[in-house]
Formats: sequence, C-alpha cells, structure tokens
Amino acid sequence: MSKTILIVDDSLSIRQLVKATLVSEGYGVIDACDGQDALNKLSGQRVNLIISDVNMPIMDGITFLRTLKSKPEHKFTPVVMLTTESQEAKKQEGQAAGARAWIVKPFQPVQLLAAVQKLVM
Repeated sequence: MSKTILIVDDSLSIRQLVKATLVSEGYGVIDACDGQDALNKLSGQRVNLIISDVNMPIMDGITFLRTLKSKPEHKFTPVVMLTTESQEAKKQEGQAAGARAWIVKPFQPVQLLAAVQKLVM
C-alpha cells in the first residue's frame, strides 16, 4: 500500500517539484495552497506525512501546524517544514508546534526523500 503525503505550499512550482520527487518514489500526493486549504483537504483523510511551507497567505505553516496537532486524528502525523526560513528562532517555534524536520529551500530532492523515508516508516 502506498503512503500518502500532503504538500502545503503557496508556490505552485514548489508543489510540482516536491510532488514529482515523491511520485517518482511511489508516494501518493495531495497538495494544498495554504494552511486553510490543507485543513479542508485533510477532513476525513488519512495521510502518512505532511510537508509544509512556513510563509503562506490565509494561514501560515506554524498556525497550520498548531491547528493540525490540536486534532486527535493528526496528533501523531509527522510534519516536515520546507521553507526559506533558516533562523533558529523560527525553527524552534516550528519544533514547539510539532514539526519533526526542517528543510531549507532551495532543497535537494535526495535530502527531502531521506527525511520523508525516515518519518513515514
């Protein structure tokens, strides 16, 4: 059974790049353009992992993460933040909200896949 991953990013090109990387490894992918869109798409849906940007309109990644983790069905869903943010304070805020990994853009697909494989096991 293939694992399903949700990609949340306001950049279409990033979503396409991440999706192509994951699909090539056999993962199923759902994508959303911001935190609110992601929450709507997650309703009643099980995903094995979420990859989210931090800076997005409507609902940013940290707010999305806090909202997600407050829901019992997603409390243990691993989340990777994929972002241009590299400041330690932002990373700590992300970890406090429940992020399991932090990858800074531009990223290497192998780096992303390594994090994904580790977290969806």
